[in-house]
Amino acid sequence: MVKVRVNGFGHIRRLITRAAFNSSEVDIVAISGSFIDINYMVYMFQYNSTHGRFPGTVKAENRKLVINGKSITIFQDQDLANIKWVMLVLR
Repeated sequence: MVKVRVNGFGHIRRLITRAAFNSSEVDIVAISGSFIDINYMVYMFQYNSTHGRFPGTVKAENRKLVINGKSITIFQDQDLANIKWVMLVLR
C-alpha cells in the first residue's frame, strides 16, 4: 500500500482523495490545507457539484478529517517548509 500526503485541498486534490478511498492500494495519511477551515473541508469533500455526494461518512474530529472512520492528519501551516513531510509540491 502506498501512503500519500496531499498538499492542498482544492477540487483536483479532493477528487484524488475520493479516488484513494475507492482503492485498496492507496492510503491518504495527511492533508495540508492551510487556507481552509476543517469544517469547510468536510463540507467540500462531502459534496461535489460534478461528482455528487461522497457515499461514505465525513466529519471533523480532534482537528482531523475522518473519512469512513479513517482519521487523517490535517496540517494548516502556511509555510510548507514547516511541514516536514513535504517532499513534492504539485502546482
